[in-house]
Amino acid sequence: MFRPIITLLMICGISLPLNAQEVELNKNHPERHVVVKGDTLWGISGQFLKDPWQWPKVWRLNRSEIKNPHLIYPGDVVVLDNSGKTPRLRVLHETITLDPHAVEEQTDKTAISTIPLSVIHPFLHQPLVIEKDQLVKSPRILAAQDNRVVLSPDTRVYIKGINEGDALNWHVYRPGKNLVDPDTKEVLGVEANYLGDAKLVKYGDPASADIVKAKEEIFSQDRLVAMGDEVTTNFVPHAPEANINGRIIHVYGGVAEGGPESIVTLNRGTADGIEVGHVLAINRYGRIIKDPEYSATAEEQKPKLKEVNFDVKTADDGSKVVNFKKAPTELNGKPILPPGMVKLPDERVGLLMVFRVFDRVSYALVMQASQPVYELDTVTTP
Repeated sequence: MFRPIITLLMICGISLPLNAQEVELNKNHPERHVVVKGDTLWGISGQFLKDPWQWPKVWRLNRSEIKNPHLIYPGDVVVLDNSGKTPRLRVLHETITLDPHAVEEQTDKTAISTIPLSVIHPFLHQPLVIEKDQLVKSPRILAAQDNRVVLSPDTRVYIKGINEGDALNWHVYRPGKNLVDPDTKEVLGVEANYLGDAKLVKYGDPASADIVKAKEEIFSQDRLVAMGDEVTTNFVPHAPEANINGRIIHVYGGVAEGGPESIVTLNRGTADGIEVGHVLAINRYGRIIKDPEYSATAEEQKPKLKEVNFDVKTADDGSKVVNFKKAPTELNGKPILPPGMVKLPDERVGLLMVFRVFDRVSYALVMQASQPVYELDTVTTP
């Protein structure tokens, strides 16, 4: 539908000065860009800025606006305004002139997304990351009508563990793999595999429900989790306010390496200060090499107690006590290297943006990559 507006042209109120010390314009930036269907905020920002994730700085979005950003629609025009002392980005909403005193603006269009939603859509609601053994306490499918084994849509099932007044709509899950921190070896959570949906038709013990969707085969003993609130998709890329250091613990898609638009899991979540929209740099750990011109001294050639993994201490009676203990591999976050060995610097290989966050882990989309992205690559505040 269309609605009349008194003004000839409506200029969005997000035109703000560019801080040249913090944000750099793209060398080949256009003067204007007409937004079309399929555009993303990241892609448009990349046309004007060297670092697209710094867009909120250009438009001076505060924290509340980052969580509920201004909407941009196909037909709008993003303009680079150089008329002042510093460049400004302005958004002009599409309008259609009716007469010298009124215009019409289209209002039934869908705002463009920050990143390609079609790529991340399967991960917006599933898989589910839960605490270890949490699914054991969840409602479970006892049996199905007519003794069916494989449960397909329209199958009536009977569920143990649903109480009067509980939700009507449920997701069906099966416990999957453990998500393990590669550094501490701690289990951060369990990635439950989404199987389908069920709708409750009668409370009781057991309760009755119908399978309404089956992504994979559903069996008795599979678990149910109540459908939660809609996941936020209206986000804006921004850097964390604190220093974040983490690792990529999984690359999805059945491949050994990732690239742009690959989805990865990080070993950091809300407990570590991660939030939706955070942009992190992907870094390749620097190789450890031998200095080609290094020559060991006579003293360095002698084996040291630490290098053979045991300590010698003197007891109260003067005797020597040998304690076998593995030597530390790092000190104050820096690797302890043998003489003559050198660790090369870490190198940035790309950028990713977080789009879904749990307590200890999060999912992110690789936005840029100059080299393949691997598991165990580090992620840091850019």
